[in-house]
Amino acid sequence: MPRPTVHSTPFGSVQGTPVHRWTLDSGTGVQADILTYGASLHRLDVPDTTGATASVVRSLATLDDYTAKHPYFGAVVGRYANRIAHGRFTLDGDEHHIPANDRGHALHGGPDGFHTKVWDASADRTDDSASVRLTLHSPDGDMGFPGALDSTVAYTLDTTGTLAIEYACTTDRPTVVNLTNHAYFDLAGHEDVLGHRLEVDADTYLPVDGAGIPLGPPAEVRGTPFDLTGSRVLGERLGHDDEQLRGAGGFDHCWVLRDAGGGLRRAGRLTAPGAARVLEIWTTEPGIQVYTANQLDGSFTDATGRRHERHGSVCLETQHLPDSPNRPDLPSTVLRPGDTARSRTELRFTHLRN
Repeated sequence: MPRPTVHSTPFGSVQGTPVHRWTLDSGTGVQADILTYGASLHRLDVPDTTGATASVVRSLATLDDYTAKHPYFGAVVGRYANRIAHGRFTLDGDEHHIPANDRGHALHGGPDGFHTKVWDASADRTDDSASVRLTLHSPDGDMGFPGALDSTVAYTLDTTGTLAIEYACTTDRPTVVNLTNHAYFDLAGHEDVLGHRLEVDADTYLPVDGAGIPLGPPAEVRGTPFDLTGSRVLGERLGHDDEQLRGAGGFDHCWVLRDAGGGLRRAGRLTAPGAARVLEIWTTEPGIQVYTANQLDGSFTDATGRRHERHGSVCLETQHLPDSPNRPDLPSTVLRPGDTARSRTELRFTHLRN
């Protein structure tokens, strides 16, 4: 069996700092491209059941497209993924302010979050996997967050075609942290993903207000369009006349996963029409934000000129729950000196294992 490989190529520069594209090849048909800009998952080429290979994540064409403002295509977002209400929180009696960049609230770490940074990178390879390890130092006060934070994100592709993303963060002062990857998935390359089927292993979700801030405690999904406990066609779910769907324009909500005790377990499954490709998401995180690209309007294109349209893809963002720094009833995102915040998410293409 061919061994996995890893190599890098130049992808331009940002204010004189080189940006590289790292390519991980499983040796068995799956290939991932990761940019050091934003630690972004740029491509993920996966064969379907006929052997035809295509990328299952949406991307942008050039580095200039990534450095311009865009909706986080493939990026690692932080320090705090999702929203912090009014861009402020109190920790150990001190109030901290994060620049508001989404309807009066802080989204994905603020306007100059981790998605705008060039990360350092190094590679590793074993007999059955190839990986790239990206590191970033965020100084004390960066985007208003307390403490200097050192973050590591490792992408590892193995011979089964599984792509693992591991996160690790340390701090020199109490802070909050919540990292995720913001890939837009499209398993079929059709005009939209409304024919995809989605299953989420959660019995509750967080209803939100018109700006995406949780309204209260988790609500039962039973009897609502948010019931994804069985495999559901996305278009059928989004077609319901529901106040939460109307407010967001589709799904832009966090499901509270079962057995959120820190162990690796399945969070959900996305299936292309005809089951040509099947993606399972496994994670140690307590939640998964499902976003059906409600705000995309065709103004962004990929390298082929294809436009990224509304409901043309779906994000499956494993993470802690939104606004947790202001919600003591939700799992804590506080990180203190001497501790390490760790999480792991795996993208498993189960159709390749049959």
